[in-house]
Amino acid sequence: MQITIDLPDDLTRLDQATLTQEISIALLQQQHITFDQATQLAGISHSEFQQLLTNRNIHISAAIVADPDDEPEALVLESLRTSLQQIREGKTHPISELWDGIDV
Repeated sequence: MQITIDLPDDLTRLDQATLTQEISIALLQQQHITFDQATQLAGISHSEFQQLLTNRNIHISAAIVADPDDEPEALVLESLRTSLQQIREGKTHPISELWDGIDV
């Protein structure tokens, strides 16, 4: 793997945290890691990392920005398979019952 990183001419100004953030940004921009992995590597929160990107006018493809609240793809696919199997077996519920027991 080869990555390109733009660093300032005076490297003495860079501390370890800043250097790690620069590496994280470069890896993310070149799509070697996901947004979540970049924030973990940089050691900062999602919102802090997003702000860092915004301040530098760096726009990241939505395809590599994973929502931390998203369920893993395998779990979603398994849930869909289960639902389809239940439909085949006639284990369905009327739409009118979908909200029963949910306080809104």
